[in-house]
Amino acid sequence: MGLILLEALLALAILVAIVWWTMFSGRQKGEIPSGTKAQPRNEDNEPPC
Repeated sequence: MGLILLEALLALAILVAIVWWTMFSGRQKGEIPSGTKAQPRNEDNEPPC
């Protein structure tokens, strides 16, 4: 029983690490402040709809 609990906790820790890595690994100062909105990328140089 203890081994199953340990395995579940390890899987949860790996899941949290993956989510943290994907959310915060590429940003210099962590999360984007809620007051600023990210501008969408426009690769075709067309005005947004």
